[in-house]
Amino acid sequence: MERRAIGAAALTVGAVGLGCMPMSWAYSASEQRGDRSSRTVHAALDAGTTLLDTADMYGPFTNELLLGRVLTQRRDDAFVSTKCGLLVGDQHIVANGRPGYVRRACDASLRRLRTEVIDLYQLHRADPEVPVEETWGAMAELVAAGKVRALGLCAVDARAPRRTGTGTGTGTGTDRYGATIALLERMQQVFPVSAVEAELSVWAPEATERLLPWCAARGVGLLAAMPLGSGYLTGTLTPGQGFEPDDVRARHPRFTAEMMASNQPVVAGLRRVAERHGATPAQVALAWVLARGPQVVPVPGAKRERWAVENAAAAGLALSAADLAEIAALPPAWESWH
Repeated sequence: MERRAIGAAALTVGAVGLGCMPMSWAYSASEQRGDRSSRTVHAALDAGTTLLDTADMYGPFTNELLLGRVLTQRRDDAFVSTKCGLLVGDQHIVANGRPGYVRRACDASLRRLRTEVIDLYQLHRADPEVPVEETWGAMAELVAAGKVRALGLCAVDARAPRRTGTGTGTGTGTDRYGATIALLERMQQVFPVSAVEAELSVWAPEATERLLPWCAARGVGLLAAMPLGSGYLTGTLTPGQGFEPDDVRARHPRFTAEMMASNQPVVAGLRRVAERHGATPAQVALAWVLARGPQVVPVPGAKRERWAVENAAAAGLALSAADLAEIAALPPAWESWH
């Protein structure tokens, strides 16, 4: 698999990563099985994927424990990215950016992951009660101590509201990541940011407007979260099929039966391109993300070996200018609040 560089330290990873969250958190609890998830991680590593993306809050804690079991056998094959800064309570999640907490959280993640060093340690959310300089300074100390190799910011959901009628191929005219960039500028004054994780997909391209150019200009990697639209862009979901109560899609404005039906033209367009290449809609969606720039690494989630291997194969799919133009001309994706 092609390798891509993350950050000024030139850490390299396979071009397609693996999002491990669905194995333990937020998606269909009835399908979360530890043995199958372990096989999925092994299959992804065998296919050339190296970046394994997790967080202490996934489970909470169980996702790191799952990866830890795999890493006892495959540590040299993996690039481990985990996160701190969010605490999960009963029906609520709160940010904690206190330096003492960050240090304890890192030590706990190292134990669960059964590793001596975390390749990329991300701040999951900035704590509004703690200056980000204090949090980031504590994380920089972890690098100096040899516990962490590089630092990043998870900017998923850290953005302005989506404007009505946003499209897949053009800008929205709204700076959704202005506050994130301002935060990153402050963090850069303390210690280099190696990567930013943000939503980026065919139906959510807003990060390409200002966030991606900011990263590209500074040698910062962009980890594309939800590059398959939480499964919708794979073409395997049926409008009105329903989701388990614990599944985040059960409450997502794009996954009502009406909106899933309305957005079918987006999937149909991906399928047309896929048929020309002998590929799947998911692989075309990932290839579109890869084409955004050499520092972009899509991190699709997967619970099954089949999907992890299929996603990894997208690294070998090169879309033509005509393909990209066809995708850019697809109709805008809609949400139920439009």
